[in-house]
Amino acid sequence: MMHMTFYWSKNATILFDGWITKTWLGYILSLAALFLAALFNEYVVSRRILLIQASKSPGGLRKPLMGDCTEPPPSSIDGRAVESILFVVNSALGLLLMLAAMSFNGGVFVSIVVGLGVGYFVFRSGDRIGSGAAGREAKIREEACDTSCCT
Repeated sequence: MMHMTFYWSKNATILFDGWITKTWLGYILSLAALFLAALFNEYVVSRRILLIQASKSPGGLRKPLMGDCTEPPPSSIDGRAVESILFVVNSALGLLLMLAAMSFNGGVFVSIVVGLGVGYFVFRSGDRIGSGAAGREAKIREEACDTSCCT
């Protein structure tokens, strides 16, 4: 039965008929999976924002997006392709999370919202103020990257 109001139960159908939780263990694992998916969604958003900011900075991408600074900056078309892929992944995951929340199960909704909140705190809280995980990560990368490989 499709619920049209929020309900609290371990019995939930999430996204499709094959993902039905009937036991507490299955329900808790499903909530954990949705939490991690929401967390990953915020990670993808943070990488996409970092790529956009780097492409708008003078001289293009000077700091590595992920990993060590071992390759020259990507060409304009490569950067746009990576940005487009990240956008597609972010959009698809966001829509799937929205559909899961539309199961109207209270635990599913809370798990997704908390996952998005924790993901924002961990990956994006330093976007504006230069602190938090994103700010620390950028500072570490700046110090660890030998800029001679990127110029």
